[in-house]
Amino acid sequence: MAEVSYLSHARYGKDKVRVLRVVRDGAWHTIVEYNVTALVEGAIETSYTKADNSVVVATDSIKNITYYLAKTSPHVLVPERFALHLGTHLVSKYAHLNKAFITIEQLRWQRVPISQGAGQTPKPHSHSFYRDGDEKRTVEAEIDATAGKDKITARVTSGLKDLLVLKSTGSAFENFVRDEYTTLVEVNDRIFSTSIDLTYTFKPISIPKPADGEGKVFDAPVTGDAAKGTPWDGDALAASTREVTLEVFALDESASVQATLYKMGQRIIAENSQITDVTYKLPNKHYVPVDMKYLGVDNLSPPKAEIFLPLAAPSGLITATVSRK
Repeated sequence: MAEVSYLSHARYGKDKVRVLRVVRDGAWHTIVEYNVTALVEGAIETSYTKADNSVVVATDSIKNITYYLAKTSPHVLVPERFALHLGTHLVSKYAHLNKAFITIEQLRWQRVPISQGAGQTPKPHSHSFYRDGDEKRTVEAEIDATAGKDKITARVTSGLKDLLVLKSTGSAFENFVRDEYTTLVEVNDRIFSTSIDLTYTFKPISIPKPADGEGKVFDAPVTGDAAKGTPWDGDALAASTREVTLEVFALDESASVQATLYKMGQRIIAENSQITDVTYKLPNKHYVPVDMKYLGVDNLSPPKAEIFLPLAAPSGLITATVSRK
């Protein structure tokens, strides 16, 4: 009987590799906590079609490689750089693998501030940290050695997610479509709250063939001014795109979530020449004024609305991508 199907795509690896790295510089410690996914593609089809495990690098080995590089990589504190190191090692070490897909989610840790006395700026503690929110920094890197181990390229998308924001005025929503299905009241002053998910994609970059042939040793090909605005400058880009997002959110007299989103994306594109696309996902966090008319209290008109009921669902979801021309 003739076969009526074929393996059109295959990818595998290790998901949810959790790692905390402590980098010690004398008494000064720095930490990063990552959730890592590392997937690979290549000449692996026979493991699916022929039950041939000789082409399989065990997912346990991929996990161990992740831990090994977390221990030895000089790039571990910058998630973009660490993702590129990990992916380059996977496609360089194994001849039959030609693509690696690395996803990193960095959890947020801040140094505990220690009081230096009245009127003095608190001093960051050398080795004590606290979690100051659910916000996470994200990186997705595709490392491609399809053209050869000496012609590796990479595509990197960075961003953040779960950044919860709220402003109590400076937002309106009016002049939208009204028909028989419309119950929403137009407002010229409302609470604007959302949990920001942002991703931004860099122009593709080239990865030189590792000097050791395997990628255990991995040097950034550009540094200093040449690295600015590229994935090699990931920390600076993470800080600046976050700052832009928060500043536009706070200062924009918002006609809608859509209009504010577009201004955020426009500014990131304008200020970062190596970024090609910016995507936001902004779910509405609804706060509904409580009707107190039965008590003779006005809590519905914008100047008087002060008591709100937070509603988890259903919620609006506004998404868009702003791209470079």
